[in-house]
Formats: sequence, structure tokens, C-alpha cells
Amino acid sequence: MKSIVQIVLFSFIISSCSGTKKISEEKPVNNIVIHDTMEIPEKPEAPMVGTGTKVTTTIPVRDMPTIPEKEIPVEEFVEVNPQQFTPPTNNPKTIEPVVPKVVVTFDHTPFDNLLKSNVTAKGNVNYADFAKDKNKLRNYIASLGKNMPTEDWKTEDKLAYWMNAYNAMTVDLILRNMPLESIKDIKNPWDQRLWKLDEKWYNLDEIEHQILRKMGDPRIHFGINCASFSCPPLLNEAFTAAKVNSQLDFLVKRFINDNSRNTIGKDAVEISKIFDWFSKDFKQNGSVIDYLNKYSNLKIDSNARVRYKDYNWELNK
Repeated sequence: MKSIVQIVLFSFIISSCSGTKKISEEKPVNNIVIHDTMEIPEKPEAPMVGTGTKVTTTIPVRDMPTIPEKEIPVEEFVEVNPQQFTPPTNNPKTIEPVVPKVVVTFDHTPFDNLLKSNVTAKGNVNYADFAKDKNKLRNYIASLGKNMPTEDWKTEDKLAYWMNAYNAMTVDLILRNMPLESIKDIKNPWDQRLWKLDEKWYNLDEIEHQILRKMGDPRIHFGINCASFSCPPLLNEAFTAAKVNSQLDFLVKRFINDNSRNTIGKDAVEISKIFDWFSKDFKQNGSVIDYLNKYSNLKIDSNARVRYKDYNWELNK
């Protein structure tokens, strides 16, 4: 009986523990095997103490889920001809950089040097000395044909180019026909096609009326020179894009206020025939008097009487 009481007490102690497993115990009592089921902790805090009686415990294995073997995929290898293989690329689409367009205009330095050497500040031309430099002058004119204006050129570049071309050709025309006293001693001086620019032969008339006047700036009439005394004096420097506007303003103001070429009064003016021949150009934004008043040192009445001077065609030497 003492053994049975011990077993019951032991079973009670074990069953009161949490996290237990069932065990089977075989205990012979009076030669009779007693099967009992008890629960013991999975991790008992202390080993069980025997009582001198052999106890056999059997812990059943839990039913574990079957873990299937992982199927390892087999890669397919395809033989590739190295000559036909093009490796992939992740490079983005190439964007071409925007390169600013550089417009190369003309260098008028050679003509500038010739003008400074052979033309006075008042515009008088020393044709005899200029004749010594005629080859330099013609080389400059020839160079004009190698770099003609394009649509990309600014207006200032075009103005400088064509006015320099006109003045250089006029001087060359005089040198070709010396000695003479007037440009009018030359037959049809403005119609002679003596200068080739690129693939075309030009004359003075075409440059003045078909190119320069169509640019819509009446100041060109004071920039180009007809080798005559009554013409606006020839500037003793070449026109450049950077200075062409200030150069033209200087020439207009100087010419209008030159008493030897124009007589300006408040109530009456006697002015150059240039204002008559090209009156359409000067009346774009008003009357001829309105144009004169933009540059005249003396304010002219809007209803002042207008007369025109005779033109002096003697050489501007």
C-alpha cells in the first residue's frame, strides 16, 4: 500500500506542472504490472529521485509534419556563339550636347589701316598715296568675296560689311581711272561690274539700292561715299559691327551741321540734294525736317521753307 500511495502522490505532483508530456509507467505490485499514465515536464527543473523501485518511462515521439525535400531547379545552359552575342546595355540614350552656333563675321582691319593712312579726319582722300597701296586694297576686296554675309549675321555686321565694300570699291574705281577730276569723268561709274564677290560680279549701284537701302536705315546715305565733295565725307576708319551705330550717328550729325554742305535756319533750310533724291528713305517716320531735327544743332520749324543745294561732283581730295 505504501508503494501505491507514493505513486499516486508522485502522479499528482507531476500533473500539477505546466508543459508536460505523458509517460507510461510499469510498476509491479504484488507481481501484478500496473500501467499508469503520468505527465512530466519537458524540462524538469530537477532530476527525479528514485524510491528504490525501478520505474520505466516511455516518451512517445510527437507527430512531426513531413518536410518535403526542396526541389532545386536545374538551369538550362544554351551554348552561345561569342561572335553573335551582344551583351545587354543599361546605358541611357545618349543626348548630344547643344553647341552654341558661332557666327564668324568679317575682319575689316586691312581696310581700316588703309583708311587711316590715306584719309584725313575731315574725309579728304590722298588718291596718289592710296595708289601705292592699290594691291592691298584689291586684296581686301577679294577677301570680301571669301566670307560673304549670311542670314546668321547680325544687322550691324551686314551694315559694316556692305558699306566698307561700297567705299573700297569706289576708291578702287577712282584708282583704275586716274588721273581725273570727278567720278563723273568715268562712263557709267556706278554700273560697272568690276568686283567679284563669291561667284557674282557686283557694281556700286546694286550694293547701294538693292542691298543697303533695303535694310531700311537712311543713315547709310552718310556712310557710303561717292568720291565727291558734296558727298558726306569718307570716314577715315572702317565700319565695324561693334561701332557701326555710333559711327553712323556721328556721320549724320557732322554732315547735317556742316555749313559747307547744308545751311540750317529756323525758318528756312538749304540742304543737300541727297535729301531730295532719297526723300522716301528720310520720310519713313515723318517729314524731312523731322529727320533733320533729330541731328540738327538748331531746332527747325516744322513749316520751314526747304530748298536744295547744287551738287559738287569734284573729287573729295
